[in-house]
Amino acid sequence: MRRFCAFLFVLAGCALIAFSAAALMWSEKLQQLFVPSLPSLERPRADEGRRSTEAQPGQPIGVLEIPRLGLSSVVLEGDDSAALLLGVGHLSDTPLPWLNGNSVFAAHRDTFFRPLAGIRRNDIIRFSTADTEFEYVVKELKVVGPADVDVLNPTPGATLTLITCFPFNYIGPAPNRFIVKAERRLERASQPEKRSPAAQKSVGRGKLLESQSFTDPSLALTNPRRHPREPSRSG
Repeated sequence: MRRFCAFLFVLAGCALIAFSAAALMWSEKLQQLFVPSLPSLERPRADEGRRSTEAQPGQPIGVLEIPRLGLSSVVLEGDDSAALLLGVGHLSDTPLPWLNGNSVFAAHRDTFFRPLAGIRRNDIIRFSTADTEFEYVVKELKVVGPADVDVLNPTPGATLTLITCFPFNYIGPAPNRFIVKAERRLERASQPEKRSPAAQKSVGRGKLLESQSFTDPSLALTNPRRHPREPSRSG
């Protein structure tokens, strides 16, 4: 009986690994389709202002890259389960990255934000639209509890906050949140020929298989500013 139970646990673990790997491969294919539809800030549509202040849920708004970590992912508007399955999610109640203020991104610790386990202060983070690139410098790394919503507070300057669950190797719903705070240092016209498509540099299948944790529904910071019917963030 003991051997049978052990076999079931191994089988369940293999099934979880296979499911997570399949989900990531599927999301990488979809990211290749998202890249051509990134917004253009310098050539807006006729029905928009020069720079839109809001985006539709699920809309790709740009590509997030951390060159030293090899992290690259399309960023989608919203942080519901669907957005976080396909890429990094932008919290809709925070400013879009091309505006001033504290723009907040969230993603799962065992897929797109897995490389954040190796991030350091002064690392460079880039966010790119179809024609504009924003460069940030990491200023602060910290771990907070799920009820600590200060990391979502507005800032006077242009900042970028990344959120994922912590510890990275924790099995089950993680108890804390890992926070990366970065400050924008420049904005320039993007050079897409020098930037690989997000799907080519996203967290690879090998990194996923190295993970000892799997997607859990616990990334949410308990934010009283969010509507109570909105889904929680996942880690």
